[in-house]
Amino acid sequence: MSSPSHVADTPITQRAQLVEYIASGEKPESDWRIGTEHEKFGFQLDDLRPPAFDGERGIEALLKGLTRFGWEAIEERIGEGPARVIALHKDGASVTLEPAGQLELSGAAVEDIHQTCKEVGTHLKEMKAVADELQLGFLGMGFQPKWRREDMPWMPKGRYQIMKSYMPKVGKLGLDMMTRTCTVQVNLDYATEADMVKKFRVSLALQPVATALFADSPFTEGEPNGYQSYRSHIWTDTDPDRTGMLDFVFEDGFGYERYVDYLLDVPMYFSYRDGIYHDASGQSFRDFLKGELPVLPGALPTLRDWSDHMTTAFPEVRMKKFLEMRGADGGPWNRLCALPAFWVGLLYDDAALDAAWDLVKDFSREERHALRDGVPKHALRLPFRNGTVRDLAAEAVKIAIGGLQRRARIGSKGVDESGFLDTLIEIVEANETPAERKLKLFRGEWNGDIDRVFREFAY
Repeated sequence: MSSPSHVADTPITQRAQLVEYIASGEKPESDWRIGTEHEKFGFQLDDLRPPAFDGERGIEALLKGLTRFGWEAIEERIGEGPARVIALHKDGASVTLEPAGQLELSGAAVEDIHQTCKEVGTHLKEMKAVADELQLGFLGMGFQPKWRREDMPWMPKGRYQIMKSYMPKVGKLGLDMMTRTCTVQVNLDYATEADMVKKFRVSLALQPVATALFADSPFTEGEPNGYQSYRSHIWTDTDPDRTGMLDFVFEDGFGYERYVDYLLDVPMYFSYRDGIYHDASGQSFRDFLKGELPVLPGALPTLRDWSDHMTTAFPEVRMKKFLEMRGADGGPWNRLCALPAFWVGLLYDDAALDAAWDLVKDFSREERHALRDGVPKHALRLPFRNGTVRDLAAEAVKIAIGGLQRRARIGSKGVDESGFLDTLIEIVEANETPAERKLKLFRGEWNGDIDRVFREFAY
């Protein structure tokens, strides 16, 4: 989840500014970039418990340790206490904290998958150097496989305290989303409003395919939970006002203005001003525009408020000044590279984008929802039309490979980006998700011991 935005405090005096803010994200193809984000679970090597924020082996100590690699500490003051290190920043990238201390790398905007994969590898190497000293490890999965919700620590960030109080009012699994999930996502650009619309529709329709390919959250509190991506299932009972498949994206006339209308209908969480999170949970940004926000009577929003508010909607694909693909479970290094490769291959090549649109353009609303609702449990084996999601995934990966080959971005080893999809090819050919592989180990050589997952799959 995002930290406070760095957008200027420009007052909003008319609704058109909200539309213009999103439209300002348009870039010529030569300026399109790739921003990859991933989260991971920390654990203490001796007892496998998630580390607290405080203490010699805590998350803050880890963040401070990472500053030896040139990261600049970002502090936040909570209440009357001292300022604490809650994030890091360097060269357009940041390291931030999820509510229970899951560590997130928000990568810099780079030109190709070679660069983003190198960035991820460097980050994991730095993390391991510091974590080893603190006797900590990190695991990439979609859902915390062992510990209960009440076992998870809470990080001292103001927005999380507001969300912690609000979540149980609107869904049963929101606190699990905050404390026990991890994802990998990629942020991609668009050239025009029409380009955005096409990419939004393709990526939204195919998001369940990504969920299936990356499904890796089959355990809850040490036992199989009946799902392959329990992380994805959690979003179905988190907050209906800010999640889902956004059917309006497929309606005639969809564009920036319609998305702004959607965001205006998403209830607020907060307004961050003068270093303080003002609790506006459940209140209306439309009222804010009129100077009638109950928590800040008479105040008008700024573009910073709008930028912050955009981060509090959680649909399967989210638009800010770029598009975010949000459907995948966290995982190991090779899948952290494969996720951006999959979407770049589909969306950053005209022929691939056309082929992907041909693949999904006749999906009905009912079919899109059936995919979204069925994939968390059945993944690649979910029936779809005359086959299964595996067939859909095979075609999507094939299209992505072609897109990456035509991009012809050659790395230091003399190969293009398509090799980063090898791990997805293996998953499709084996018809076995990462979740199914772990379940097979759990029921076989692990003999039901969930602790093995921490030791065998840590970074």
